[in-house]
Amino acid sequence: MNDPCRDCPCAEGGGAGRASSRAAPPAAGRNRRGFLFGIGTALMGVGGVLVAIPVVGTLFAPARRSNPNRWTDLGPVEQFPEGTTRLAKFTNPEHAPTDGETSRDACWVRSMGEGKFQVFAVNCAHLGCPVRWFEQSRLFMCPCHGGVYYEDGSRASGPPPRGLFTYGWRVVSGRLEIEAGRLPGLQEGT
Repeated sequence: MNDPCRDCPCAEGGGAGRASSRAAPPAAGRNRRGFLFGIGTALMGVGGVLVAIPVVGTLFAPARRSNPNRWTDLGPVEQFPEGTTRLAKFTNPEHAPTDGETSRDACWVRSMGEGKFQVFAVNCAHLGCPVRWFEQSRLFMCPCHGGVYYEDGSRASGPPPRGLFTYGWRVVSGRLEIEAGRLPGLQEGT
């Protein structure tokens, strides 16, 4: 017998009204959709990891580095005679090779005699302008807004809210060292 539906693509030789024994092949769009969904999911995962790296680094950075300050040599104690205030320059211990001249920093060293010193940051406590020492008047003065400090670093007049910021210091084997790295400021409270 000749079945007219034998060559019909809808029945695949099963005739009209009969169910096919084989499953229909997957549509071409469905394979592409699955592939693109997989690619999209992978890209979103990579993007999530890239966003998470700096966030996790920021959260754990304080635990990794508790104190950025290190003892830094200013030179022999003889460079700072008793009763004088001198500018001392040093390289910030937290510098990178690409910092160049910006890694150089300075401080004012006041020698009070008997191995005692006061070491001041060169920055005004008002807005951070560099202060200058005037030997004749024995005052530190800020050229930006007229801040004035006594020789012990305390505030004399002008807009600064407090005295000059200080560095911790020590004498080791006849050399003056300061605890440098991070600039003294309001965060340190010194």
